[in-house]
Amino acid sequence: MYIHLGENISVSEKNVIGIFDLENTTIGQDTRNFLNKREKAGKTVNISKEMPKSFVICEDNGEEKVYVSPIAAATLKKRAKTMF
Repeated sequence: MYIHLGENISVSEKNVIGIFDLENTTIGQDTRNFLNKREKAGKTVNISKEMPKSFVICEDNGEEKVYVSPIAAATLKKRAKTMF
């Protein structure tokens, strides 16, 4: 099953490591450092033309990607209800 993350991007449920609320999780320095490192490494895909609300960490064939989404984390989790 696939989860629609916004715009024209969908990812396989089996590749999702975690779905996180951007506002609540970026309070911590560790999360900000994690996201900055992924962005500098070119591992971040911003799929939001609007204000981003969540980020999704995925792994496919050993490669990690972080998708920044305009869709709320709670909505994405509902879409992935079989996973959680």
